[in-house]
Amino acid sequence: MDDFQIFISSLKESFKLPLPGEKAQMPMVPPTRKEALFHLKNDEKAKPSAVLILFYPGGNDTRFTLIERATYNGIHSGQIALPGGQFESSDVDLRTTALREAKEETGIDPEQVKIIGALTKVYIPPSHFDVYPFVGYAEKKPAFKVDNTETKAILEIKLNNFLNPDYQTVKAIKHRTGVEVEVPCFFLNNKIVWGATAMILSEMLEIIKRKLSPGKLNRPI
Repeated sequence: MDDFQIFISSLKESFKLPLPGEKAQMPMVPPTRKEALFHLKNDEKAKPSAVLILFYPGGNDTRFTLIERATYNGIHSGQIALPGGQFESSDVDLRTTALREAKEETGIDPEQVKIIGALTKVYIPPSHFDVYPFVGYAEKKPAFKVDNTETKAILEIKLNNFLNPDYQTVKAIKHRTGVEVEVPCFFLNNKIVWGATAMILSEMLEIIKRKLSPGKLNRPI
């Protein structure tokens, strides 16, 4: 059994345990989030959406995919995110949403994706979305294809970099209000990954770590 198969096996075992939940998301909660929630008007139900964390073998590494969103006139313009988007009436369920959006944005073939489980929902105050993250794997590297209308670039993240605490830091970003703020983030492939995406990945990290051999970041049990 190679390292990728060992990792996927350990991940499946970890998903048999209760989710770490919101507590695991907290290290990556930006300081602006509590203020946004305080001013939120709860007179409208949040819009459902879904994202996909897809692990796959890439060379000698296990990897997963993030995207750099295209520049547009919107709240999340240019941000680093997981492939995904809003639920549509034609979707059977939110899992279908995650797979459909991943295909549209990155070319990932839903037929090659095996879903392991789902993470804790994250609410995004600025856009009023509930985001449901799904975790899956593919036996081989997807044939990526960038959709230039939604995606500027596809980022292949090495698992070992994600697991390395040196890549968890605090960076200054320009908030949508125009004010510069410092946010907790992952710094992956020289990109700042913050906000809801970082919160989702923070819980993903805890799920992976609880099945890692003590003191070994790159070798799951």
